[in-house]
Amino acid sequence: EKKVLIPDLNAGCSLAESCKPEEFKKFIEQYPGYTVISYVNTSAEIKALSDITCTSSNAMQIVQSLPQNKKIIFAPDKNLGNYIQSLTGRDMIIWQGTCHVHEEFSLEKIIELKKKNPEAKIIAHPECEKHILLIADHIGSTSSLLRCTKEDKSTIYIIATEPGIIHQMKKANPQKIFIPAPPKDTTCACNDCNFMKLITLKKIYNCLKYERPEIKVKKGIRIKALRSIQNMLEISERLGL
Repeated sequence: EKKVLIPDLNAGCSLAESCKPEEFKKFIEQYPGYTVISYVNTSAEIKALSDITCTSSNAMQIVQSLPQNKKIIFAPDKNLGNYIQSLTGRDMIIWQGTCHVHEEFSLEKIIELKKKNPEAKIIAHPECEKHILLIADHIGSTSSLLRCTKEDKSTIYIIATEPGIIHQMKKANPQKIFIPAPPKDTTCACNDCNFMKLITLKKIYNCLKYERPEIKVKKGIRIKALRSIQNMLEISERLGL
């Protein structure tokens, strides 16, 4: 019932692109009886094929809210799925999707950076690869990382997630130092989200002024996708999240 606008129709998501609806449909058909949990960074079509949607903040609790014997399909991010599986020990089949930003961090360069700044804490999003998470002092969603920098007593951090969040971290903690984790390829800004950078102030202005491009979702998909989101909200409310 709402009008939804996007400043640039090409501003998608590499993680969402890694999970095509037609391929995912065939995939879940191989595992009848499994509960399908899809991360919020997916298309409406994927949400329509899912039982429950989750965010990086509540994914762990959503998985743990299901009966212990319930088998789960988790999509699309393999790193987040593997991280949750390692902590919960749940029976999970994980779709092999990734976010291009969180796949680009260099373990060797982060270690070098840590040697130069031994007092720095490494904080990472669970979409990062396992070897990055193993050296992290704190692992969490974007909101969790932001909260950590506010509440933690350290004064310097190495940030292993999309570096756009550093702006908010600096606003909340002007006295602290934030260093973006370096990518494998230092000749490019590979750990910047190419899709996010398509959104500019001028495009936002024109989008609001002319109210286009407008996003429209087919009714059949919209209703099914809404069901998976409502299931997430119901579980979150029950758990007091």
